[in-house]
Amino acid sequence: MWLRWLLCFGFALVAFAVNAANVEVRGLFAGSALLVINGENKLLKAGSTYQGVTLVAANSREAVIKIDGKQYQLGMSKRISANFQAAETREVRLQPGRGGHYLTPARINSHPVSVMVDTGATAVAMSLPQAKALGIDYRNGKLIPISTANGYVNGYKVMLSRVTVGTVSVENVEAIVSMSNFPETILLGNSYLNRVEMFKENGVLVFQSQY
Repeated sequence: MWLRWLLCFGFALVAFAVNAANVEVRGLFAGSALLVINGENKLLKAGSTYQGVTLVAANSREAVIKIDGKQYQLGMSKRISANFQAAETREVRLQPGRGGHYLTPARINSHPVSVMVDTGATAVAMSLPQAKALGIDYRNGKLIPISTANGYVNGYKVMLSRVTVGTVSVENVEAIVSMSNFPETILLGNSYLNRVEMFKENGVLVFQSQY
């Protein structure tokens, strides 16, 4: 039934631009740092990025940050201003269908599919026939029980190489393969959604990612 719904979606690309990042260290912790980035307080954990600034490492003495591929070591209250090339922002906009659901074409491991956005699903979810059609080697995944309206069924937790909606791609996405014919349409769950910027704008669901 879901597959008969037609939704319009588009995407926009924002060109590269050169910006200045003004960074000051306000707090140092093991594995995290409180930074003031362009006037905004931000607590970053090691490995996370905000406004083009990546916290590489931190301890009680200093923070190591990376801006446009260059690393800087900053102590408490130290400040740096550096130019960097802003990442390209990719965007896709989804119009709601019947019942307010969002159904859209997508690609899983380079195969075209139709998926339905489901913020209540912890991972991308698909049925056994769908997994076979995509050539997913689910038996090498982790066997888990799945709760359904009719009780529990077996399922496999697997890793998808890439999931793409429009131009917004995420690599190494966790998925659940149900050993049944449910769901009828592949569910785009939080293992994808939590790794993109997602918000609604006048009823349109927007995905954004940065590369």
